[in-house]
Amino acid sequence: MKQTWRWFGPVDKVSLENARQAGATGIVSALHEIPNGVVWSLRAIQERQAQISANASGLTWDVVESLPVSEDIKQQSGDWADHISSYKASLQNIAASGIETVCYNFMPVLDWTRTDLRFALPDAARCMRFDVCDFAVFDVFLLMRDGAEGDYDKDIVAEARIRHQQMSDKDKAGLVNNIICGLPGSEEGYSVETLREQLELYKDMSADRLRQHQIDFLSEVIPVAEDLGIRMCCHPDDPPFPLLGLPRIMSTEADYTALVTAIDSPSNGITFCTGSLGVRESNDLVGMVERLGSKIHFAHLRNVQRESNAIPNSFHEAAHLEGSSDMVAVVSALLNEEKRRKDEGRKDSDIPFRPDHGQDILTDLQTDAQPGYPAVGRLKGLAELRGIIAALSADGTSSQSSGFH
Repeated sequence: MKQTWRWFGPVDKVSLENARQAGATGIVSALHEIPNGVVWSLRAIQERQAQISANASGLTWDVVESLPVSEDIKQQSGDWADHISSYKASLQNIAASGIETVCYNFMPVLDWTRTDLRFALPDAARCMRFDVCDFAVFDVFLLMRDGAEGDYDKDIVAEARIRHQQMSDKDKAGLVNNIICGLPGSEEGYSVETLREQLELYKDMSADRLRQHQIDFLSEVIPVAEDLGIRMCCHPDDPPFPLLGLPRIMSTEADYTALVTAIDSPSNGITFCTGSLGVRESNDLVGMVERLGSKIHFAHLRNVQRESNAIPNSFHEAAHLEGSSDMVAVVSALLNEEKRRKDEGRKDSDIPFRPDHGQDILTDLQTDAQPGYPAVGRLKGLAELRGIIAALSADGTSSQSSGFH
């Protein structure tokens, strides 16, 4: 398995040298400064590649995460046809730069969502957390979305009402900032008012309609990607259940089966995120690898601790070998998939993965890195995952791709 590391460009508070010291051999990055719907120029892509190769010997830009899908494309409104043309042009420039894997998502309005970016754990480490009651405070009492109260259990609304009454103005502003002002890698940042405007545009959008819009998008884009030798992979919803009345269409195995069945192409695939999918107890992660493994082009390996088994529920980011998912079993299944690909002679037999997110530990607590993306916490996660790979690859079949000698 190819060890990669997410880097947000020159603004990232964790350096490329840190990524190399952590053991990564590939970088996952994007041109976050370019607005959605605008073409990524060949020059801009190659400048980012040069930054990566110049600052840390041996690192290469292996995965684009993400090439954003604009809200116009998701809604099929405004400039959506032009945005699809721009997307195709960006893919052509990405391919011309030698990058073959492109991650994207189809979540409307909000990308990944948390209510607490620095949740304190008993050992004084800090992590990101989604608290369903706090989210209800935001949705029902701060955003005041029409019909919001009906989307939650009555006990959750009652608790949210109490919390709202006890919150200071500073607490309320902090909650709003955590949810809507943009996290690392998210596509847009909003104010309360602009969020209301975006939600209004989706008020009549069903999950089936959004799914059809994704298929329409991929019908245009996947043939281009296939001609270019690019593997596109859709990230799951995070968290994997509806929020703010918005449809979610990438939350379960059934959703992914429908996606890869609708457009059967080696370029139409999956970003297998164990953290996002692991929030739902019903998602059988190992079974998903076994049944959909041929379509997995990229993996995010992280763990979450479910705080209940309800949907929606509260959860927090656990250490990589802790939490609700069996990471050893998942890695074993991915290694089996790699072996199957090698036996078939597939050139993409090495699946790139990254230690997705990480807890703030040790010196992370003083450096104020991007939420979820500290240096030491991710180093620990990558080291633990590397240990699993080494233990499961004792026969040496994965030693070269895993970086062991």
